[in-house]
Formats: sequence, C-alpha cells, structure tokens
Amino acid sequence: LFAGPLAATMLGDFGADVIKVEHPRKPDPSRGHGPAKGGVGLWWKLLGRNKRTLTLDLSAPGGRDVLLQLAAETDVIVENFRPGTLERWGLGPEELHAVNPRLVLARVTGFGQFGPYAH
Repeated sequence: LFAGPLAATMLGDFGADVIKVEHPRKPDPSRGHGPAKGGVGLWWKLLGRNKRTLTLDLSAPGGRDVLLQLAAETDVIVENFRPGTLERWGLGPEELHAVNPRLVLARVTGFGQFGPYAH
C-alpha cells in the first residue's frame, strides 16, 4: 500500500520534481489513514511531502492523454496499481515507452507482478 508512495517520496527527498497523480473521486488512502493533526492524516504528511499533486481519472480518455503528455517529458514513473491495471487503461509499458523510450517505469506491488499472490 505504501511502498510506491514511499519510493516517490524518497525521490522527492533527493530533489526530484515529483507529481503525484490521484483519482478525483478516490483520493490517496493515506490522506485519511491513522491519526491526524490539524485535519491532515499523519501518514499523508509523511508520504505526501515533496510532491505536487494532480487529479486525473486515468481510466478516462482525457486522463490517459494527460498522463501520456506527462510521460513524454518525465524520467521516471512509479506506479502502485494491481498488475494489469495500467494495461487495461491503455497505459502499459508499450504505450508509455512509445511516447518516451528512455522512461523508467517502476512497478511496485505488494505481491509482485505475477505469481499466485499477484492479484
């Protein structure tokens, strides 16, 4: 749940310009996870630091197009979805590398991309 966001936070800690993409109707679970201070979840304060946030519905054509535009200009994408999710949205490695062949795609899941526990 937090491995991908933590990896991106660490990139931001080292000076990377990190843009976190969240669904407009389903914000990051860490925003409301655990104790809060000043109305903001402490997990979000930890995992959301050093990031700019953008809301996109990646399953919609408009959101997909915006992400492809960002991918064309970025160095690294860290994704934390279940295996096959990006592919279902037309945002798999083939589509992302078509707009940026040098893109590093870090796929972080709780139980790997394949195998008995992946899904």
